Amino acid sequence: MSAPTQRPKVTEREARQVAEAAREQDWRKPSFAKELFLGRFRLDLIHPHPLPSEEDVRRGEAFLAKLRDFCETEIDGRRIEREARIPDEVVAGLKALGALGMKIDTKYGGLGLTQVYYNRALALVGSASPAIGALLSAHQSIGVPQPLKIFGTQEQRDAFLPRLARTDISAFLLTEPDVGSDPARLATTAVPDGDDYVVDGVKLWTTNGVVADLLVVMARVPKSEGHRGGITAFVVEADSPGITVEHRNAFMGLRGLENGVTRFHGVRVPAENRIGPEGAGLKIALTTLNTGRLSLPAMCVGAGKWSLKIAREWAAVREQWGKPVARHEAVGTKISFIAATTFALEAIVDLSSQMADEDRNDIRIEAALAKLYGSEMGCLIADELVQIRGGRGYETADSLAARGERAVPAEQLLRDLRINRIFEGSTEIMHLLIAREAVDAHLAVAGDIIDPEKSLGDKARAGARAGGFYARWLPKLVAGQGQVPGAYREFGALATHLRYVERTSRKLARSTFYAMSRWQGRMELKQAFLGRIVDIGAELFAMSAACVRAEHLRSTGEHGKEAHALADAFCRQSRLRVEELFGRLWDNTDDLDRKVVDGVLAGRFTWLEAGVVDASDDGPWIADTTPGAPTKENVHRRIP
Repeated sequence: MSAPTQRPKVTEREARQVAEAAREQDWRKPSFAKELFLGRFRLDLIHPHPLPSEEDVRRGEAFLAKLRDFCETEIDGRRIEREARIPDEVVAGLKALGALGMKIDTKYGGLGLTQVYYNRALALVGSASPAIGALLSAHQSIGVPQPLKIFGTQEQRDAFLPRLARTDISAFLLTEPDVGSDPARLATTAVPDGDDYVVDGVKLWTTNGVVADLLVVMARVPKSEGHRGGITAFVVEADSPGITVEHRNAFMGLRGLENGVTRFHGVRVPAENRIGPEGAGLKIALTTLNTGRLSLPAMCVGAGKWSLKIAREWAAVREQWGKPVARHEAVGTKISFIAATTFALEAIVDLSSQMADEDRNDIRIEAALAKLYGSEMGCLIADELVQIRGGRGYETADSLAARGERAVPAEQLLRDLRINRIFEGSTEIMHLLIAREAVDAHLAVAGDIIDPEKSLGDKARAGARAGGFYARWLPKLVAGQGQVPGAYREFGALATHLRYVERTSRKLARSTFYAMSRWQGRMELKQAFLGRIVDIGAELFAMSAACVRAEHLRSTGEHGKEAHALADAFCRQSRLRVEELFGRLWDNTDDLDRKVVDGVLAGRFTWLEAGVVDASDDGPWIADTTPGAPTKENVHRRIP
């Protein structure tokens, strides 16, 4: 008894309320990044650098050795790129190696690796084939294992985790053709019917969906007697009657990605397959992503390492005007950027991952910053590598090999990394998500003041709370350790950068307070401003992580001098970006840009579009996804 799917009609305020309800409301553990945005540089939360146990290191390194051998002998990245498919025998080999169960506990047949070694494994396998990295990441970071680990019942874990550890591939299904980052409009329904739910709807961009055995599906349960309703998460068998993979999507990069469009028509899902209570689906998704997002920057670290290797080797042998191109300053600055930024990215990912393993800190902001910063800087690194390689950077690896040169897939790297700025929260959405968490303390005490729907009594009480909070908080933003010449002296030459971070975090907090005072309730509309605030915080987090990692390496005698040099270079480059961002907080073209956008949408500039041919075909911008029986062949396939 499936019900027709109708797109929910929601206002902007209702959509925000749905997103807010799904957000974790409490801060039960300390957060380095949250404190940073509040102007409090809590170095004690990240220094000394947290470390894995000896047993975790032993098991992790043993698996990495096996995985490296597999990558070098069994994975042909160029074949995957040419054929746009990961060979079945490669997936079978990964299953036999235990790669599907890297994050699954050993009692369920998994490897039980820490987040640190899971991310290092993804960086390694992603360097051999980004498509394989995406398959393993989607399966374990956001697929069925992670939500079951956090929210599943013991019965669900016993039933599904052994399969997921060795044989079954999973996928995560949230996005719909007309629903991206606005889940309040989710249209897929799960209608209660006895001991089952009946699911109807269409899901888009289901990574692994073409080959998946188990699915995490987000669907809306209608509110009814005995059912609180709301967006709810389910584990669904991919071969259930009524499920059709209607199309395997093709992209500019990640050509081996098994990503599709999945239709549900009267699909019966047992009630015991529901994860958590009704209405908890978005909270489950967001909580899963807290650590799941770390997989993307981990693979960006791998991309940075490979880019540095290629840039070093190529720029040392390619000569122009009598000397290697690396010795020309225009190229040398690019190599320096790649080296320093790769060091910082690895510092961010390792630090955030170890913090996730220890579970002493709340890392929701750290993980989001890692994803945001890693995806943005990873793309810049790949772009610089292409530029260093010149015409050869734009040429495909197969073409290079065909004419007798080393097959270097630089252009493929650029295409493959580009999706990371969109995957698992676009850069623009990440800016808003992080900004919301960064101003949480302000909204907690002053939110009612700027809420137009609150009563005068509520506003008065909020005013009293805010007065007390700011009376204690604002004086602390005036002075700090960053103004003490000898502060952080144990970091040697890097101490000057940590003093800068401390001073600048207070400046960032003051800027945020000033903006809230100036714009009040309209601040949520100042997305460009909020984006710059977040980008400054990301740079400060990166500098902190780089310095802490460099000092850790120095104290252990492992490339300490070289690490300090890289951290110093990165911090100096980062500080220039921070100062530019601060300048653009108040001196920008945001208001003018809005006027231009109004003119574009009003059609006042259509004359500028003359003189070209539109190469796109006719058709709707968004495909018709009316629920109903499938009309296309099912392209779902199982990998033996």
